[in-house]
Amino acid sequence: MQSTQQSRYIMEHDDEAVRLDMKTDSARLARQALWAGIRPGMRVADIGCGSGKTTAYLHQLIQPGGSIVGVDGSESRISHATERYGSNGVEFVRGNFYEPLDGLGEFDFIWMRFVLEYHRAGSREIVRNLSRLLRPGGILCLIDLDYNCLSHFGLSPRLEETINGIMETLERDHDFDPFLGRKLYSFLYDLDFREIAVDVGMHHLIYGPLDQVDEYNWTKKVEVAAQNSGYGFDEYPGGYGEFVEEFKTFFADPRRFTYTPVISCRGIKPPT
Repeated sequence: MQSTQQSRYIMEHDDEAVRLDMKTDSARLARQALWAGIRPGMRVADIGCGSGKTTAYLHQLIQPGGSIVGVDGSESRISHATERYGSNGVEFVRGNFYEPLDGLGEFDFIWMRFVLEYHRAGSREIVRNLSRLLRPGGILCLIDLDYNCLSHFGLSPRLEETINGIMETLERDHDFDPFLGRKLYSFLYDLDFREIAVDVGMHHLIYGPLDQVDEYNWTKKVEVAAQNSGYGFDEYPGGYGEFVEEFKTFFADPRRFTYTPVISCRGIKPPT
């Protein structure tokens, strides 16, 4: 890799830990982790742990006897996670996952969900670094979205053009990958992982009246990522502000239909 620095997180804002907490669904998370093979007694790493809420849920699934380390590059989110979710058996560490994290020791299970999409160029090397932390026979579980933010029905032509343009700008200039999910299988395959399994499901499925979580989550996506993208919003005489208002109107319409696939991939590290 040309750089060992983590790219700037495109969703960075003061309330990002709140957004991450709000959108974390414990039942869905448990289904994914149990499918991947998490079980009591394991030593687990949650890489890109964000607010720490997911780390705390995973800790419940590995009891009795399990422990977990949450790793994130953001000092503010590590502080938030430690304050809110730190406990006996739950540790949070600031770390750069572009570099080897050998100081953390070995793990039985490594979890990385909704992180690699923000690291398009380095995603394969990140997974390689994580595989070094697994003991032989350990499980690596990677989960990410595919066709991210690109599946809406009911958009005006200019709103659709703008959203496509924003995503292309994020991909080109900000290391974001809207199509990361479909690549996960190859990451594990190329590392010779065994018993690789893939599951495809629905992460966003939004129709009818809009609930509070989806409204907040998507409003923040538009307010933060779109504005940080550097896109020109030339389709709108009023620029970014006019775009935001049209998107909010579209998204509040119960006729709107939005979906995003989620791809889960897990494999077992072979003997060295």
